[in-house]
Amino acid sequence: MILFDIVFYLIAAVILVSTGLAITRLNAVHAVCYLVISFLATAMLFYLLGAPLLAALEVILYAGGIMVLFLFVIMMIRGQGSQRGIASVVHQWLPALLLTGFGVFLAGLFLFADPGTWVQPPAVAAAPREFGLALFRDYWLPMEVASLLLLVALIGAFYLGRHADSKGDSQRDIS
Repeated sequence: MILFDIVFYLIAAVILVSTGLAITRLNAVHAVCYLVISFLATAMLFYLLGAPLLAALEVILYAGGIMVLFLFVIMMIRGQGSQRGIASVVHQWLPALLLTGFGVFLAGLFLFADPGTWVQPPAVAAAPREFGLALFRDYWLPMEVASLLLLVALIGAFYLGRHADSKGDSQRDIS
């Protein structure tokens, strides 16, 4: 049990440090890289706590898909940033300080709360096969709606990208 606790707290420390670094970095690419580390450590924590499906979804969806999308967007609009001034520094550190204060408040609540009054979650094990069957058998309509929304977004992105490329070089120089 002591090894489990050590690994748990090490992973939690990695999550806290990498998330803190993601919040405080001025370079957006570095911030996204630290956020990917945070997501991967969160997936390790899910796996350690006995939820391998959540760990796999965390890696595939967040660390894999969404962060790659963020990196592409950041790299595409890299040259369009503005100069950072004192207001930017205040806007950077104020959320970090507020989040730290909120974390200290929650830690105080957990330290002084009676663990006997906490609600225990039901012990339900969901295998990936059962999850997939329930998703596509019982919730097929929301899945179809989500897939149609993603298809419309993809078509819109292609249209906007094609429309931007069809403009002449003179249009790009004006803006």
